[in-house]
Amino acid sequence: MSKELLAALDALEEEKGVKKAIVIESLEAALEAAYKRNYDQAQNVEVSFDQKKGDISVIAVKEVVEDEEFWDENTQVSLKEALEMNRAYEVGDEIRFKVTPKDFGRIAAQTAKQVIIQRVREAERAIVYDKFAQYENEIISGEVERQDMRYLFVTLPGNQEAVMTKQDQMPNESYQMHDRIKVLVSKVENNAKGPQVFVSRTHADLVKRLFEQEVPEVYDGTVEIKSIAREAGDRSKIAVKSNNPDLDPVGTMVGQRGARVQAVVNELSGENMDIVEWSEDPATFIINALNPAEVLNVIVDPLNERAVTVIVPDNQLSLAIGKRGQNARLAARLTNFKIDIKPESEAENFYAEHEAKVAQAANAPQETAEVVAEPEGVDADFASDLFDAE
Repeated sequence: MSKELLAALDALEEEKGVKKAIVIESLEAALEAAYKRNYDQAQNVEVSFDQKKGDISVIAVKEVVEDEEFWDENTQVSLKEALEMNRAYEVGDEIRFKVTPKDFGRIAAQTAKQVIIQRVREAERAIVYDKFAQYENEIISGEVERQDMRYLFVTLPGNQEAVMTKQDQMPNESYQMHDRIKVLVSKVENNAKGPQVFVSRTHADLVKRLFEQEVPEVYDGTVEIKSIAREAGDRSKIAVKSNNPDLDPVGTMVGQRGARVQAVVNELSGENMDIVEWSEDPATFIINALNPAEVLNVIVDPLNERAVTVIVPDNQLSLAIGKRGQNARLAARLTNFKIDIKPESEAENFYAEHEAKVAQAANAPQETAEVVAEPEGVDADFASDLFDAE
């Protein structure tokens, strides 16, 4: 078996990348356990593997004890017997005896086979995990394989199976066998059953990666996607910033005649895209985020710096709130502000209440915590005008 085993170890290292030393260490431990189990021997044995010849030896380690204290021939050797072997031995020394059974080769062969198979499996799992771990939060194409009550199974390159939970499936899509779809690798786990790859069609980063594929300026960083608020399958709001003062970020994202944004919309089965310009000024950013509604005023809550009240014309209230509150909800998530929208007809009462809040918060005369931004001069050229489902 020695030559065959050495050849197998060399092939394993070359083809699977499993270090020979690691396999030998595991093999020695497994053989030691097999010897103790099959021969009902004491626990003081070691198994040694000769890496040059491929020979396997079982070694019993015995301690030298005084003649009168000798009682266990499996773990001890008397001083008298030890001195007969070598006059240099003293009490407390350990002597190694070769106790390899004649039929141990059969057990060794079976054990070696099991260890090598296990190591091959572990190596293959590690290769798969390392491969897909580097694709985490990236887009990859796959083919729909099957679906059950819990998951949609997608076959990725390399015949790797990935799963998509119900929450990661688009509500406006119906998946059929052999459909080709683009997915985001949302998570890669390495568990006892092997690597598990999770993919998503609803993750906000999927929108970002799709725009990176369609818009070179996004890929190279000239246009930066600052934040995304998404209700998958229905509508997404995207805030963008240009790092080139001469480049319009919204127009760049939309593309000529809307070609760029339309490609993303098509990939997401008709999901609408509202692209707005990001601004360092919170009031301006909130005004942009509420597009296409007209905004008259933005006032910060003196008791909560992440909450604002927005005043809009009465005839713009429903537009600002959106169908089922979607426009206001996405704007709030996009800007990370709590947004309360009020019609202009209620502005006078609100201002009175606001001044009382300011006085209560200040507890002393000081400047009001009010941010006022007029919509004049604010760029409100958004892609939602092109792709508004409402």
